[in-house]
Amino acid sequence: MISPLMPTYARAPLEFERGEGCWLTTTDGTEFLDFGAGIAVNALGHAHPKLVAALEAQARRVWHVSNLYEIPEQRRLAERLVAETFADTVFLTNSGTEAAELAIKIARKWGQAQSPARHRIVTFAGAFHGRSTGAIAAAGSEKLAGGFGPLMPGFDSVPWGDAAALAAAIGPETAAVLIEPIQGEGGIRVLPHEALRALRALCDERGVLLMFDEVQCGMGRTGHLFAHEAAGVVPDVMMVAKGIGGGFPLGAVLATEAAAAPMGVGSHGSTYGGNPLACAVGLAVMEEVADAGFLASVRARAGFLSQRLAELAAGHPAVIAEIRGEGLMRGLRIAEPHAAADLVAAGRAAGLLTVPAAENVVRLLPPLTVSEDEIAEAVRRLDRAATALEGPA
Repeated sequence: MISPLMPTYARAPLEFERGEGCWLTTTDGTEFLDFGAGIAVNALGHAHPKLVAALEAQARRVWHVSNLYEIPEQRRLAERLVAETFADTVFLTNSGTEAAELAIKIARKWGQAQSPARHRIVTFAGAFHGRSTGAIAAAGSEKLAGGFGPLMPGFDSVPWGDAAALAAAIGPETAAVLIEPIQGEGGIRVLPHEALRALRALCDERGVLLMFDEVQCGMGRTGHLFAHEAAGVVPDVMMVAKGIGGGFPLGAVLATEAAAAPMGVGSHGSTYGGNPLACAVGLAVMEEVADAGFLASVRARAGFLSQRLAELAAGHPAVIAEIRGEGLMRGLRIAEPHAAADLVAAGRAAGLLTVPAAENVVRLLPPLTVSEDEIAEAVRRLDRAATALEGPA
């Protein structure tokens, strides 16, 4: 039988009917420990009581009115985001891809307000900013862009971590530099803090915008509200999504007043962006995740996870070649000839859900509410999965 769904996903043969915290249960009653969190989306786990209450309460009031009118929930969420970050202004979207499209528009609008020729954006190899035509052009990856050309022009991709190539790529037509402080899809590659500081200084020197994509690494995932905070730098524009909605579709672009100044009435819009349902949930997420005590607990759990993963890697050197990442955004680079997909499958057989990435990496992205006991259990299941890959002794 032909599926009614377009065959764009290689789905695992699992159907989940309920979830609670870090656990998911399939329709046949099998339980899985979820260390994928919907690809870093379910920041507070499944069916978090505060998010359920916020959604239910708002659903009884107003679902949607459109941005033709004032939306109090939208204003409150924007005020909270401004209060907690570098930003002066916020545009609310439905997803990270939508946030990427707006960030590109802001960069070009701002650049051409400085000079008609300034429209180019410098990006980085291994990047992932979504799957719209603009986002795949920004990433410059044949895997993402193959067959969808001609691509949107105006992007200059440089090797990850190559400071000389970056400096050379910024020219008179450059409006902005767009980077993930930690690449997610690209293989949990962390840009060192000193490199982020140097990037900020370079953008200031050359007079271009610095734009951070924190769709995957933001919202508490590193133990800071946003990953760039640990380096002591701020961007001019930032993309946010995934964890900000805790599972409800929500994204945002945060910007300084100077960066967003050219974006006047009619320059951008969204039918569903900033709808009352999404904003009510997003505000509930912010109230939890932006709390200093909550972030301290994430850092503590991250330290415990780091320790246990080091022990796991020491016990399986033929399977685990490297541990990457920060906070509760970790990657296991799998040693050849083993493949990341094989460890993901073996983990699933052991009752653990993980996510593959580029560079033969398996991502571990548990809910930020994960307990030490659940971390220990996840590592035990990874141990069984790695042992299965090693084969008979």
